[in-house]
Formats: sequence, C-alpha cells, structure tokens
Amino acid sequence: MKKNISIGSDHAGYELKTKIKEYLINSGYTVIDKGAQSCECVDYPDYAHLVTLDVVENKADCGILVCGSGIGMSIAANKRKGIRAALCTSLYHAKSTRLHNDANVLALGSRFTHEEDALAIVETFLATQYEGGRHQNRIDKIE
Repeated sequence: MKKNISIGSDHAGYELKTKIKEYLINSGYTVIDKGAQSCECVDYPDYAHLVTLDVVENKADCGILVCGSGIGMSIAANKRKGIRAALCTSLYHAKSTRLHNDANVLALGSRFTHEEDALAIVETFLATQYEGGRHQNRIDKIE
C-alpha cells in the first residue's frame, strides 16, 4: 500500500523538492505539497512545521523536507513532539534510520545531494520498515 507523503522545502530546496514530488506521484504516492512554491527566499522553519504537523496529525504517513544543507530542516522538524527527523546523505543512512530509529521525516540537502542520489535515498527511506525489537526501548527514551 502506497503512503501519503507530506513534502516541503525552502527556496534552496525548491527545485529538488519538485523533482522528488514528481517521482513520488509517478510512483503512485499521494503527495501533500506544503510549499515553498518558488525559489523566492522564505524561512525553512515555516515549512518544517507544516510538514511535521501533517505527520503528527496522521494526515501523512511520513514527511520529506529539503533545504540547502538539510540541517536547518532537520533541526526545526525535531522540535515537534513525535517527530524523528533524519538528515540522510546516503542509502545506508536512509535504511538504518528507518530500521533502527523509525524515522518519520526525511531531510535532504539540495546543495550536497545530487538528484539521482536524492531519489534513491527517498526510495530506500520509504521502502524500509522499522525493525522494532531492541530499538523500541531507545525510541521510548527519546519520546
């Protein structure tokens, strides 16, 4: 069953977000685009908050955030209770954060991640299921 994905970016992540959105739609996902809608300068926390709200209110199964480095988005996203956002720069990161951390928001840096790599990271993140078991105790401690 395909997931509902809430996606957002700032101006620096807009172009990559657009490519990811297109990929997701073509792959059969439902995409909730929270903005930005152009490369005009905006503040990344606004979009991180919109996407994470969708996730905690169960309007989306998970979120994807894109800014220039991915760092600001991940920091802002993790401020919301119930969010486990991970900045991923490799397939290993995407797989292990889902397996071990049950991450529910993926953050990407458009200035450091090529489009092909970003799409592969997104695919891995969405395809990997949480392992549970010994990892649940750690997630409980985070919450």
